[in-house]
Amino acid sequence: MTGWLIFLGMALIVAAALYRFGRLPRGGVELVAAALLLGVAGYAWQGSPGLSGKPTPPPEASKVPDSAFLHQDDKMLAKVGTDADVMRSAEGLQSQGLNLYAIAIIKAGLAKRPNSPDLWAGLGNAMVIHDGGQMSPAAQLAFQRAEAIAPDHPAPPFFMGLAYAQAGQFDRAEATWRALLDRSPANAPWRPELEQRLIELERLKGQAAQ
Repeated sequence: MTGWLIFLGMALIVAAALYRFGRLPRGGVELVAAALLLGVAGYAWQGSPGLSGKPTPPPEASKVPDSAFLHQDDKMLAKVGTDADVMRSAEGLQSQGLNLYAIAIIKAGLAKRPNSPDLWAGLGNAMVIHDGGQMSPAAQLAFQRAEAIAPDHPAPPFFMGLAYAQAGQFDRAEATWRALLDRSPANAPWRPELEQRLIELERLKGQAAQ
């Protein structure tokens, strides 16, 4: 019974978020409802809702990609407004491991506000998390789109550098972060975090060289 309640609760959250931020066209509500019902039917057929939950622990060697949006949104991203609401909804889904739903929520926001650098940067970050820390061409394109819209915005290069670092591309990460540091004001609230990331990156590069 608990499994059913959790599953239905998450389905309702996703449906509400898509309705709130996506402004679905005529017929879209029916399509979303049909997709959710199909998911419920699939869960009933292949799942085991009657069994008690027992999460599988992650392997010790695995590293969950750093969702720095959760830690840096007060320094680099808007704290209020519709874009901030979209990102909070996406982060809530990511915390549950529902990465594809998080990407869908951000894309729904971009359908309404295609010139939002925050959402484009958020989409790139969400794609990196979904791909286990790897920088895919789609994620790179999202970051580049954010940077093209707002060249002075710190979030796109910061999170792009983070994605490069997580993928082991330390030289590209360093170049991206140092370029951001060079053009950041001395009192920029993100400078301490950026400087700390560069120090950590140097340590990782030394370890890799050994």
